[in-house]
Amino acid sequence: MGYIIFVHLCKCVYCILTMEYKDYYKILGVDKKASPDEIKKAFRNLTLKYHPDKNPGNKQAEEKFKLIAEANSVLSDPEKRKKYDELGENWQQYEQQQNQPGGGPFGRQQGGQSYTYQGDMNDLFGEGGGSGFSDFFEQFFGGGGRASSTGGRGQRQTNFKGNDFETEMEITLEEAFNGTQRLIQLENEKLRITTKPGAYDGQLLRIKGKGGKGSSAEYHGDLFVRVHVTPNSVFTRHGDDLRRQQTIDLYTAVLGGQTIVDTLTGKVKVKIDAGTQSGKTIRIKGKGMPVYGKAGKFGDLYVQLQVQIPDKLTDKQKELFEQLKNTK
Repeated sequence: MGYIIFVHLCKCVYCILTMEYKDYYKILGVDKKASPDEIKKAFRNLTLKYHPDKNPGNKQAEEKFKLIAEANSVLSDPEKRKKYDELGENWQQYEQQQNQPGGGPFGRQQGGQSYTYQGDMNDLFGEGGGSGFSDFFEQFFGGGGRASSTGGRGQRQTNFKGNDFETEMEITLEEAFNGTQRLIQLENEKLRITTKPGAYDGQLLRIKGKGGKGSSAEYHGDLFVRVHVTPNSVFTRHGDDLRRQQTIDLYTAVLGGQTIVDTLTGKVKVKIDAGTQSGKTIRIKGKGMPVYGKAGKFGDLYVQLQVQIPDKLTDKQKELFEQLKNTK
């Protein structure tokens, strides 16, 4: 039995000495001076790309996804990131200090006196057990024990937040105008996602507590649903305003009259002044998109008029145009 234990200890020491350092900044593809928003954006983009649901059966994508989650769990928390940066700077020294009092990634030698981080290591880097993270994370950041120190604080509850997830949903312009609903399958749960009138392309909806599991329901991550509004063949959107083109005949443009314009809420009669030029834009107030979150407020609809020149004229029409030309 003693021999078996000795071999096991030797393997552990070898593992520590040969363990690969994880560059979390490189994993997320960000600079070491990256802002929290840059880290958050990089994490969301990468999880969207490597999520197991989008890569079924792809073991490489699954491992990449785990590394991305691991990197984010450290870099997204200011205290964790600070300790990780200190570890990075002292990585070579750690191998020499690991068997010394006060050694390790959270200990330093100062004036012949050593000090270490006081409290539960999980307060910095979350629960290690069963995380599925790398040996590097488990060895240095996921340990459940306490750092030894004189005068340390008592045991306290450890809390950690789960990762945020992101998915996408497509809606039409008409659905964006009126508001709509979608069902999203999330593991064994179906979520009904509702968009309000005026939803816009690129909008991020937050579903609280539906992300990765944390230490308790209170600390679960969030699910972010990014809205994509598909292009419309008639209308183009500019903020809360809509734009479209409308063809009118030459006689209406010359003599004046009216035209019927289709809007997202029905048909509207629009007056056309005599002598209207092709390309003129008319504003129809309040016929644009609903202003998101502001009931009863709408943008405007801008209609660009295109004058259609007749390509087939009767002899009589040609004669009349000739008369008009000669009376200039």
